[in-house]
Amino acid sequence: MISVHSHCTRIRGVVRSPSSPSSHIPNHIADSWIRCSNDYQLDPALPRELYVVERPELLERQEQLSVVLRAAKSEMANLFQQIAKSDYAIMLTDGDGVLLNYFGDPGFTHAASRSGLIAGAVWSERFQGTNGMGTCLQEQRPILIHQGDHYLFRNTGLTCAGAPVLDWRGKLLAVLDASGVVHRAPCHVLELVKMSVQEIENRIFMTEFPTARLLVFHPRQEFVATLGKGIIAVDTDYRVLGASRNALAQLGITPEDIVGQPLDAFFNVSFESLLRASIKHGPTPSVVFDARHGRRFFACALACASGENQVLHTFGSAAAPVAMGEVGAKSRAPLERLQCGPDTVMEHNIRTALRIVERDVAILLYGETGTGKELFAKGIHLSSKRAHQPYVAINCASIPESLIESELFGYKSGAFTGANKEGQRGKLFQANGGTLFLDEIGDMPIALQARLLRVLEEREVVPLGSETAIKLDIRLISATHCDLPGKIASGAFREDLYYRIQGLTLTLPPLRERGDRQELIRFVLQQEMPDDALVTIDEPLMAALDRHPWPGNIRQLRNVLRTMVALRDGDALHLDSLPPDFFVLGSSAGNDVAVTLPAHASEPLDSLNPLELAERDALIRQLKLSRWNLSKVARQLNLSRNTLYRKLGRLDIAIAARDTY
Repeated sequence: MISVHSHCTRIRGVVRSPSSPSSHIPNHIADSWIRCSNDYQLDPALPRELYVVERPELLERQEQLSVVLRAAKSEMANLFQQIAKSDYAIMLTDGDGVLLNYFGDPGFTHAASRSGLIAGAVWSERFQGTNGMGTCLQEQRPILIHQGDHYLFRNTGLTCAGAPVLDWRGKLLAVLDASGVVHRAPCHVLELVKMSVQEIENRIFMTEFPTARLLVFHPRQEFVATLGKGIIAVDTDYRVLGASRNALAQLGITPEDIVGQPLDAFFNVSFESLLRASIKHGPTPSVVFDARHGRRFFACALACASGENQVLHTFGSAAAPVAMGEVGAKSRAPLERLQCGPDTVMEHNIRTALRIVERDVAILLYGETGTGKELFAKGIHLSSKRAHQPYVAINCASIPESLIESELFGYKSGAFTGANKEGQRGKLFQANGGTLFLDEIGDMPIALQARLLRVLEEREVVPLGSETAIKLDIRLISATHCDLPGKIASGAFREDLYYRIQGLTLTLPPLRERGDRQELIRFVLQQEMPDDALVTIDEPLMAALDRHPWPGNIRQLRNVLRTMVALRDGDALHLDSLPPDFFVLGSSAGNDVAVTLPAHASEPLDSLNPLELAERDALIRQLKLSRWNLSKVARQLNLSRNTLYRKLGRLDIAIAARDTY
């Protein structure tokens, strides 16, 4: 243990003799002690009262750094889990040393709050002396302050590892710090903090350019999908908007050298050709060369970042390694790739499913038709240790009731008239060792539900015509769009089976409610475009697709995009590319129910010329006379319904708002 007397004597000796400090005191520690004594007049034995900013000021500072806080939140949680110690806290301060957010064990953070590890506390050197956060701010580089390196005696029980968070231009934004009560200085903690900072900086960079096209590269192929990757954002003319700090370091240039310059001034390949290769071959890096010095790099291209999640999903997450010495980053689980951008419901579903992916817990997926329930189930399977075992899916609504029992349980030779003479292995047996997905389980015949329940309880199956039970090891995932509790109330579904299949219940959001809708549209488009083409969506069309209610969800989206790509005249899709009946949801008593283009996808009303305004008024009168029957109006005006829909969009006439005209 360090005594107050010995600690103060050591510091005062260094301060009195700055030209010849003790040999075992690092220069940056000695310089900090001298600042604390001479510039801030701090007494190491008698610390000043803890300074904490008022709550309104704290909230204002948090708002000013909201982008950084959002980017850092998940990384702070990951870092806390990686250190895996109850005596550590992960903290983030702003550029003035004000503590904005922290993660830590409740017991430790409660005890540490007496030392100032609380939101709003100021950890600059002026108030807290030499410490991981304040000295990092002063030095503007990663730094480790271990116990007796602290200036104030009250902080000597802490070991702090801090690293600055900078934007791509080099401006200091914040400090990430891991502080704990440990006896040895764990140098690997500082490395983990530095890795987390790199990921935070990448996230902040991509947040600044959410719609830019991205080039991701590294001198080593295996590192293109890690936190060490370089990222360059370009506009539609392929001129550079910005470059991450890793990108600048790898190219040996400054922001002033690259911003505004054409991308081909730095690489010997066009963005279009690299993008085509990335779409065709997936996130497999292509070899490119530095156009100035001939150095070799490996690179991938992305058509649109659409937020930081999309580039992370496409090229791999760059989370810090889980253990010291582990090279590279954890690859994203297949299930995580189903989220293309920010969506809180999907994020919750994925995170929850991954927590039990290796446990014997049945999963029940709710969702409208076409929301991707089977894709989600397949993602769970591929994200588990059963990924190389069978994945068997059966739609309980698509198999005739007379055959579903033999499909599920199989049968022996001669079990019934018309049976295959060799017999048949049922789906349950085919899935042995892997995953069985029962889609639309709400439509399973009530008589068969009892037998399925028995199989799930006993974990063995007896094929039809056999008396020998076969042991089963299956992971069960079920899905339905039905209200199962309602079916239980009506006697159409067994309550005991319901409780057996719903160990974990997740609801997949419909496409119209997904927060990552535009990113998902672009992702599906990439899957549907030919290998030799680069198909894009213009802004009015994207606005129309974004606002559409999508009653058929992702399945409908895929079919619409597939049709537009097949019938396109060029490589850019416009509003005219939409199928003729796209905006018609159905009809009732001859009256079309339509959803028109969103207001921002059509011409603003004040931009219409007098002739167009007159046309608009005349069309509204005709619609009123026809009681908004679009088919009737199209016939009266000798127009196709598709032409009429486009005219409604161009003239800013919203069918849904018919009562306001």
